Amino acid sequence: MLVLFAILIAIGSLVTSNYLITDLEQEERNRMEVWAEAMRSLNMADENTDMNLVLKVINGNHTIPVILVDKQGNALSSRNIERSFSMNEDSLSYLSTLAKEYRANGRAIRIDMPQEFDPDDYITICYDESLMLKRLAIYPYIQLGVVVLFVLIAIFALFSAMRAEQNKVWVGLSKETAHQLGTPISSLIAWHEVLKDNYPDDALLPEMEKDIKRLERIADRFSKIGSIPEPKPEDVLEVIDRVVTYMRKRTSNKVTITTNFPEEPVIVSLIASLFEWVVENLCKNAVDAMGGAGSIDIDVDEDNQWVYVEVRDTGKGISKSNFNSVFKPGFTTKERGWGLGLSLAKRIVEDYHKGKIYVADSEIGVGTTFRIELPKAPSEV
Repeated sequence: MLVLFAILIAIGSLVTSNYLITDLEQEERNRMEVWAEAMRSLNMADENTDMNLVLKVINGNHTIPVILVDKQGNALSSRNIERSFSMNEDSLSYLSTLAKEYRANGRAIRIDMPQEFDPDDYITICYDESLMLKRLAIYPYIQLGVVVLFVLIAIFALFSAMRAEQNKVWVGLSKETAHQLGTPISSLIAWHEVLKDNYPDDALLPEMEKDIKRLERIADRFSKIGSIPEPKPEDVLEVIDRVVTYMRKRTSNKVTITTNFPEEPVIVSLIASLFEWVVENLCKNAVDAMGGAGSIDIDVDEDNQWVYVEVRDTGKGISKSNFNSVFKPGFTTKERGWGLGLSLAKRIVEDYHKGKIYVADSEIGVGTTFRIELPKAPSEV
């Protein structure tokens, strides 16, 4: 509705201005006809001619540029022509050229000479639009530009407000999830301690402890969404290796996860718990895309300024038309899923780590490669 209203304003302004300009053009044409008549009266003046009135009309033109040319098109004189002529430039030649332009635009009035001089002789008054009329002709486009700028600012403000509201939803959901997880996790920790006291030799207790710690890390990740945690220099290889170790234990033997890391540590300013979640989410999506059987390759490379992490799978692939859509909230190809994982991953990489995440390559039936680009820690640049 806002855009439509702005378009209607612009159209109304252009139409109204066009009518005004047309009326003013006709008014100037009428003034020039009166001025031409005054020039004719001046040329045919006799003792009965009121020269005061004639000269008043002629000298009263202070706005409309006028050039008088003879029968051959040579300039005789001019009025209201603003131009600084150089010493070696033929001003009359310039005026003659300018008069041709005026005449080509239909702004010319012929004045026949008196019969007693030369009945075939005449002069032509060539005129241009006044400065005020030219400004008025430009004004609608300036107004249109202002309207377009207003619409763009309004749209930007609207999207900013929507994004801010969306961020509030994300933050609220994350904080509430972390809060709701806190109570059962505390209860599980207490029951775990009770079981350790009563059954100290039970082989399942260490696995239960690992799962509880895992839940604590998940709650910690959600609690950090929306806050501004300070990134710390971390070896990205160690962070990814923790994710790989966890994923290998939680996936079937039909899924192989391999890594290709540099020999030396790669230091990046990271919020480790959040970045772990990003890599874990990419790996889980890869497992789902492969139907529980295939291979995942994680490569890490670097240059002087950036660290590159690629997660490549042998899944069903993504069509090129969906390369950007996969990061939008709600987009999912799963029968059961919220479509929030990659959206959150993009926020974590871009908002918290000032990096980039995108689909580097994908082919239907062959696989997909996600690429993460992270700026290196300042001490490493």
